[in-house]
Amino acid sequence: MNAITLVIAAICILTIAYRLYGIFFTKTVLKINDDRPTPAHEKNDGKDFVPTSKWVAFGHHFAAIAAAGPLVGPILAAQFGYLPGYLWLLIGAVIGGAVHDAVVLFASMTKGGKSLSEVMREELGPVAGFCTGLAMLFIITITMAGLSMVILGALAENPWGTFAVAATIPIAMLMGIITKFTGNLKLSTIIGVILLVAAVFYGPYIQGTWLGDVLTLDRETLSIILPIYAFFAAALPVWFLLAPRDYLSSFMKIGVFIALIIGVFIINPTIQFPAIIPDFLGGGGPIVAGPVWPFVSITIACGAISGFHAFVGSGTTPKMLNRWEDIRLVGFGAMLVECVVGVMALIAATVLHPADYFAINSTPEAFAKLGMTVVDLPALSEAIGMDLEGRTGGAVTLAVGMASIFAGVEWFSHLTKYFYQFVIMFEAVFILTAIDAGTRTARYLIQDFLGNVYKPLKKTDWMPGAIGASALACVMWGYLLNSGDIASVWALFGVSNQLMASIGLVCGVTFVLKVADKRIYALTCFIPLVYLYITVNVAGFWMVKNVYWNDAAGGFNVLNGVLSIIMLTLGLIIVITSVLKWRELWKHPRFTKKAVA
Repeated sequence: MNAITLVIAAICILTIAYRLYGIFFTKTVLKINDDRPTPAHEKNDGKDFVPTSKWVAFGHHFAAIAAAGPLVGPILAAQFGYLPGYLWLLIGAVIGGAVHDAVVLFASMTKGGKSLSEVMREELGPVAGFCTGLAMLFIITITMAGLSMVILGALAENPWGTFAVAATIPIAMLMGIITKFTGNLKLSTIIGVILLVAAVFYGPYIQGTWLGDVLTLDRETLSIILPIYAFFAAALPVWFLLAPRDYLSSFMKIGVFIALIIGVFIINPTIQFPAIIPDFLGGGGPIVAGPVWPFVSITIACGAISGFHAFVGSGTTPKMLNRWEDIRLVGFGAMLVECVVGVMALIAATVLHPADYFAINSTPEAFAKLGMTVVDLPALSEAIGMDLEGRTGGAVTLAVGMASIFAGVEWFSHLTKYFYQFVIMFEAVFILTAIDAGTRTARYLIQDFLGNVYKPLKKTDWMPGAIGASALACVMWGYLLNSGDIASVWALFGVSNQLMASIGLVCGVTFVLKVADKRIYALTCFIPLVYLYITVNVAGFWMVKNVYWNDAAGGFNVLNGVLSIIMLTLGLIIVITSVLKWRELWKHPRFTKKAVA
């Protein structure tokens, strides 16, 4: 199988889906038209609610939803072969993810740009609203731990990569200061990009120096540094670090994936993985412990369907859209583009020899039990200049896979180590951007919850409250980060993330029943909801029984099991509440669109 075949097939399927199903869902099911102003116009305050060009809004939304998830999930799921992950990416994105993102965005805009928890409170009552808000707090906390786990394998004992990633912090701050006090975005961009490239190329020269020794960190040290960093990132003003880092990372994302797509079309590498690896379909794999179902749909969250998108779709994006019909491009379309990112990540993993892939993504002890012999990994390790075995988490696999694709170009072989470290920095910066935003979101949720007990906490600009809530958020996900491995933590992230997506689809069914001409159109949200909700519960209880509460398992962790049970219980309460609401809507004539507003 050639990689170009998978890429062309995916692009064709997703393009057709956007053109046909996207129009049907937005125009026929949701009945979207531009007969009234969007919240961006109704509440235009020049700060949060601002009418924005659909392409600018698309760029913002895509940058926010397409973080590390679509890069890591498909790589870890390659354990089952390339076919299960490839099929789930395409089917999940078209039937589930794009529908989820569009309907959550529509629901939030219909309610004036409110968050999903507020929307659920208004539609399903205070119990569902409270459970949704609490679930969102759990999910964003687990998400931070899952994403941070990816960085550990990439930067551990890697002073070059650690230096390059660390350098992005003062670079982003410098860009923020220049933009804030001069208003010259072009100047700050030029300076930021130049310094970014310089950080990658200067990296080799610190190795063997005192600075290199300081930046040679083990996993345990990094797992403490990351939450400390996140505390300051969440407490600092947005313009000082978060916004310029997000802006800077967008250049890296665009550049890397354009290069990868071009590389696949020019070099056309061969997929070395089999379509299916039978040994692990029933479970027992060294990377994903569970069976192919439900865990292919749990491991690949972002890229197919992701509840994390609901934070964005009911957060900043609904306050930006200039026209209602922009929902199709921004909500439905951005999800399909993220699916392409997931497909490219899957290809980067599967162009490697399976033995090389498992050597990177398994612990040395687990790999030894597989009875495999590495093939190209020694040569790749020599070209990159570091030992690649046992660097779990997916980030290293993506960098190595991309480097191996470009190794087909003769002159590129001299730049392999630079390209590898650039991709590591590319991934780490995206993850840190998500950690910045996610920790800040967790801080807001904590302040909102605890503010019901102590009123001043409700004020997000109250410094003691902001500092205390930020610290609590970092302690919560920092503990999870230090208490498990990538297999257990990523599975916990996958279950929580897909549960959040189920909640988004619950909201979708409710709104379709209220606005659609035919109630049968509710199946557009109900079918993916049924599959995803069953999948989440099966995966959650499997992990609790076989891993979290099994003292013989490597991922034994009572807290993770407790968190899983709490989240699944919250999901059950929300579903029961919603079914009662659906019965009411089914018995009565549909509401007018005016009633929904």
